[in-house]
Amino acid sequence: MPVDRPSWAPVEVDLTRPSVARVYDFYLGGSHNFESDRQFGLHALRAMPRLPTILRDAREFLRRVVVYLSGVGVEQFLDLGSGIPTVGNVHEVAQSVNPRARVVYVDNDSVAIAHSRALLEGNGLAAAVQADLREPEVTLDAAVATGLIDLDRPVGVLLLSVLHFIPDADRPGGLVARYMAATASGSYLPLSCARGDGRPETGAVDEVSARRDSPMRMRMRSWAEIEALFGDLTLVDPGLALVPLWHPELADELEPQAPPADYPGVAGLGRRE
Repeated sequence: MPVDRPSWAPVEVDLTRPSVARVYDFYLGGSHNFESDRQFGLHALRAMPRLPTILRDAREFLRRVVVYLSGVGVEQFLDLGSGIPTVGNVHEVAQSVNPRARVVYVDNDSVAIAHSRALLEGNGLAAAVQADLREPEVTLDAAVATGLIDLDRPVGVLLLSVLHFIPDADRPGGLVARYMAATASGSYLPLSCARGDGRPETGAVDEVSARRDSPMRMRMRSWAEIEALFGDLTLVDPGLALVPLWHPELADELEPQAPPADYPGVAGLGRRE
């Protein structure tokens, strides 16, 4: 049966195949997703019932780390694997602290880029480019071409909730190193990643990833493997931490809930000296 194509959906998008960006949009209450995304998302929720909480925590970490970086003087941000716009985007947070902050979003999903560009219309200090983050030099060239990123000045390179979709064969640590090698001293890398370490979600992730139509082929990594992704960057205090425990004093909530010991996500902030 043919699937009706919404007017906002680019013609090259396969409506019958779910994408990570659109599944996340579904989880966050957005409207830019298809039936295939919703069906896959519901399947994943049955296997991983904690997923909505984990995604909300990831969004709150984004807000906290952008507030932190704005506070130490970072004025430009490169958000890799940014997904579909929703409330609390990087430019909204950064420009609420510093109206001069500049942001470039990068994603390989054409729906995500189309809606990012629509959201950013009229904002001359933010842009979106379609690129594959596994091609650092191409991606950086595209970001610089917007006129919003100056690699000779400190930049925040965000890799949030995306590296667990990069298999070992693509050498995620090498990708991080290539991005950060292109930046100036004083640049920062906020990074968050799904944690395996034998946690309950590991088996569920394997089940979800095994589906033929799965966009979520995840490589959950150990604490040590995630810490190694920072390479020779200096980890900012408190180092690698469970996502809700990274500078909780910056949270909107006065008393953030402490996560359980088996919480499956960790985050950290690296600085290039």
